[in-house]
Amino acid sequence: MTGKDAALLRCALTVAALLAPSVATAQSCSWNVSAVAFGSVDTLSGSNVDTTATANINCSGFLNLILLGNLVRVCPNLGFGTGGSTESNRQMLNGSNALNYQLYSDTWGGTIWGSNVFAPDPPSPPTLTVSLNALGSGSLNPTLFARVFGGQSTVPPGTYQSSYSGTQAQLRYQQCSLLLSCPPCSTSLTGSANTTFTVSATVPSNCLVSATTLNFGSEGVLNANVDATNAISITCTNGTPWAASLNAGSGSGGTVNLRRMTGSGGAIVAYTIYRNAARTEVWGDGTLGTLTVAGTGTGNAQAQTGYGRVPPQTTPAPATYTDTIVVTVTY
Repeated sequence: MTGKDAALLRCALTVAALLAPSVATAQSCSWNVSAVAFGSVDTLSGSNVDTTATANINCSGFLNLILLGNLVRVCPNLGFGTGGSTESNRQMLNGSNALNYQLYSDTWGGTIWGSNVFAPDPPSPPTLTVSLNALGSGSLNPTLFARVFGGQSTVPPGTYQSSYSGTQAQLRYQQCSLLLSCPPCSTSLTGSANTTFTVSATVPSNCLVSATTLNFGSEGVLNANVDATNAISITCTNGTPWAASLNAGSGSGGTVNLRRMTGSGGAIVAYTIYRNAARTEVWGDGTLGTLTVAGTGTGNAQAQTGYGRVPPQTTPAPATYTDTIVVTVTY
């Protein structure tokens, strides 16, 4: 064999060596999902809380034979998690308490991200395709769109969680080509890989309060009691103890026992707000002991009544008399 012939042989062997490794390399796909962390969820707001997570899918060791096999069908299956589900929603749990949420593959409120592996009923997982590079590798990074639904005001405060592992979070995959259609997502795909991740949210204790005007109307002479009521609405998270207090008002010299409405020129009309219809229990700011109204939240509005009274007193000059009361809910 001449020197030239030997050089040609070495070149042929080198080409063969370049083709050989992809045949021997194990063909596989793996994946992971970042934690779905909603953070603090205010269940009294009535609004949805949205967040995202990312799935990382990596495939390697496949033969890339252009027309014969340069694609991998991947189907990331997500079940219900350890929180389980209702008919239409996934759930996170805190003991026996549940917080409803959902995972979507395209946008919030869009296509639910489901599974053909765990609970093989609609909805299905997203049908994805990984394109292989010259070395037989490729990756995808699809986004999970996650939503905790509004309208869950009766959910108690606490930390809620659901975990995914095993068949709850299983990637099914199989190589395919441009010549033959890639198979649909199903349990018949030949490869599988599992991952683990969690979904979590914290529901903090919270209260909301609103009040209507306490309007005593028009009076000519203040020679008898003038009574009126107003409504105070208190909404606190389920199971949250609360106490509502009223300050002494903005009238100069007013106290919780005898508040003051002020008119033009500094004239005043004295009045009191009580906690009971008999008008014997003053509603105050708590600094005198038991002057507050207390309760335990249910997640729904709890109506309270302020019982106002203008007692007989020297009638001031005709004018509009007003005062501003601050309602404080402590929880």
